Amino acid sequence: MPTDDTLLNGSVLGHPVRRVEDQRLVTGQASYVDNLNLPGAAYVAFVRSPVAHARIRSVDTGPARRAPGVYTVVTADDITHHPVPLDGPQIPEAMRRRLLAHDAVRYVGEPVAAVVAETPAAATDALERVEVDYDPLPAVVDPREAATDSTVLFTDVGTNTVWSHDDEDPTAFTDAFFADCEVVVRQHLAPQRLAPCPLEVRAAAAVWEDGRLRQWASTQVPHRLRDEISTVLGIAPERVQVVSPDVGGGFGAKAANYGEYFILGALAQRVGRPVKWVETRSESMSGLGHGRGQAAHIEIGGDRDGRVHAYRWSVLADSGAYPMLGAVLPAVTRLMGPGPYAIDRYACRSRSVVTNTVPTVAYRGAGRPEATHAIERAMDLFAAEVDLDPVEVRRRNLVAPDSFPYSNAAGLVYDSGAYESALDTALDAAGYSSLRQEQQERRERGDVVQLGIGISTYVEITNVRRQPDMGAVEIDPEGHPVVRAGTHSQGQGHATSYAMIAAEVLGVGVGDVRFVQGDTDAVPSGVGTFGSRSMQTSGTAVLQASEEVAQLARQRAAELLEASADDIEFDQGNASFGVRGVPGIGVGWRELGAHAAETGQPLAASVDFAPENATFPSGAHIAAVQVDTQTGDTRLRRIVAVDDCGRVLNPLLVEGQLHGGLAQGIAQALYEEVRYDDEGNPLTSTFADYGIPAAPDLPDFDLVSQQTPSPVNGLGVKGVGESGTIGAIPAVANAVADALAPYGVRHVDLPATPERVWRLLRSGGGGAVPTVPAAAPHSEEPPDATAAWRRGAVPLDSGWARVRRLLRDTDPVVVGGCAVAAVGAAVAVRALRRRGRR
Repeated sequence: MPTDDTLLNGSVLGHPVRRVEDQRLVTGQASYVDNLNLPGAAYVAFVRSPVAHARIRSVDTGPARRAPGVYTVVTADDITHHPVPLDGPQIPEAMRRRLLAHDAVRYVGEPVAAVVAETPAAATDALERVEVDYDPLPAVVDPREAATDSTVLFTDVGTNTVWSHDDEDPTAFTDAFFADCEVVVRQHLAPQRLAPCPLEVRAAAAVWEDGRLRQWASTQVPHRLRDEISTVLGIAPERVQVVSPDVGGGFGAKAANYGEYFILGALAQRVGRPVKWVETRSESMSGLGHGRGQAAHIEIGGDRDGRVHAYRWSVLADSGAYPMLGAVLPAVTRLMGPGPYAIDRYACRSRSVVTNTVPTVAYRGAGRPEATHAIERAMDLFAAEVDLDPVEVRRRNLVAPDSFPYSNAAGLVYDSGAYESALDTALDAAGYSSLRQEQQERRERGDVVQLGIGISTYVEITNVRRQPDMGAVEIDPEGHPVVRAGTHSQGQGHATSYAMIAAEVLGVGVGDVRFVQGDTDAVPSGVGTFGSRSMQTSGTAVLQASEEVAQLARQRAAELLEASADDIEFDQGNASFGVRGVPGIGVGWRELGAHAAETGQPLAASVDFAPENATFPSGAHIAAVQVDTQTGDTRLRRIVAVDDCGRVLNPLLVEGQLHGGLAQGIAQALYEEVRYDDEGNPLTSTFADYGIPAAPDLPDFDLVSQQTPSPVNGLGVKGVGESGTIGAIPAVANAVADALAPYGVRHVDLPATPERVWRLLRSGGGGAVPTVPAAAPHSEEPPDATAAWRRGAVPLDSGWARVRRLLRDTDPVVVGGCAVAAVGAAVAVRALRRRGRR
């Protein structure tokens, strides 16, 4: 059973401890940027481009400046600070983004002007009075078109290419690469963009006090934001304080810093009062960086006995209008391309290009899901070609457990792992042979609803850049440990996990530990939280700092007890220091803390831990889906996830991270996709258009933990925040393709929406006539929404699918004399709300 803050058998690590921060979060006591009450504050709103690509002929702010309650309106001509910093030295300088668009706009939603007013309503009203004259230019939305340079977005650069990498082996992309292979399989993987959709949208506030800028921001990287504000505004870092209070989700997108954040300090200085900005959800959908966006062409070759000899692929990444981290993520994708397999020959060439769309950034997994999806699809396609079970093909190619540390074909050194063990555990937990038997029976009967089974074995990299981070521990005057960390939680539970580490060493309860993060004045340095790096860096630093404090306390106790430090013993159960052989005499943390305060000698330690290598979590996922071959409706029936994140310090926190990761991986596979029309207009700018799954869309998750401790840090931990996503995407994708295989469908691009599946079934995936007898004839058109709903099928649109599932076990709802399916999703949702279903 979960515990709160008691020590179990003398140790708290490894036990399920409830999160100490949850009470505050679920009772409305959290503090987000939007909760700030700054006396005299003004409010900022941004004029955003309604076109994807155009020259700016002129901007007339006069009418807006004269609007009631407006303090000022600024354009690029008024804001002459440095552009937004680049995310890598490889990115051309001329592609840097200005804080406000100057001369040209390059995506719908790009900020053109900023309005500062006394109320949010006044600022919003004034936006319509800013008159911008645009001269439209051709929009480039498809990265394949961008790669031709037929329309160049940055004429000073002369090309749309941001970053590229070609394999150093001159024979890598010749026929010689597959010369010894009996079988070679090829497949194109279409790009898919995702919107991160954190519960809390971007928000920031700024005020100048005594010559210093204090800025609040919803960010994953407070110290990086401080340093970049310093660069952009041209002031010393010590004159900037960044405070990031509670953050309602980041998923990598808030590890990027945006022009809106940098401009607030300048606006606060300009109007002489605090300023605050909170974006709307539609702004977030078309302004917060998008994820993924990589297209790939994969080729895999080997023998008919299932042994893979060679794997190569090409990656084309959509960077969006301005290069951010997404532009260089193909470098990570390339490194993780071989996955958990011992492949003799490997080659990858990659390229990123700019398009007239929202810039791409890191999103849960950040380059690793793309690599895993590619190699796992390749393995399934290869298995089908050589007529072997996909499990057996994987088993014959996995890295052996006695091969670690293992250098993969891209040059990375995997620290540890037990890949075949994870696969076997997943197969047993899923009842794989029974699933295959059920699948065969359904196929023989010609059921309308077919079963698909998907397998994914994966390895990922965490703390990719091997960056250090800090952890500090100090005993306050009341004897409570105060833990400071350079990382920044957005739901990961750092206040609990770091407290557990300190409590383990110092013998106190988890609830006795105070935790400080997200304030660059209170925490001297930090890299931030992203890439599943926190526990292995700051967590290890907190461990070492706690040990140093314990050793220092032993010396202080010796002074107070007038004994030799060698004779001092620490009683873990009572959290006190005593003299060996002298019972009843000792000092505890309260006495030691008070003594430190009185003497001015802090009982404290600070550590910057720099790991010698990244860590490599791994695992195996198995998904079972049911596909209605008449409507294309795909339901995930079950998913089994065996994940190895090294030593597990708190099973509850690990399970929470896996649940979230699995949900987002499933969402990518079945529901979510950012879409644009040919002119660069976003088609998914609200939650009415963008298919985020709800709880009824997800099954219960079957989680199994496997622990292979990492040798590169003292805790033995690996990252876990992205594992669920990385493993789930290809498992579900492979399951859908497996269900459709008898119908001649070879591959399904993601997301596998009902309409996409239905159309593939109608076309046979460009392949054969169905080999499974159909229980009912396929219609020539997508099924009518009303008719499909009435007979229990799910209509094509993902929004309709959700409505249908919410109503599955209820009577038909009639609104205004029309069935729900005929009225529309918005009406249906209103009807559901009246019935108490949300």
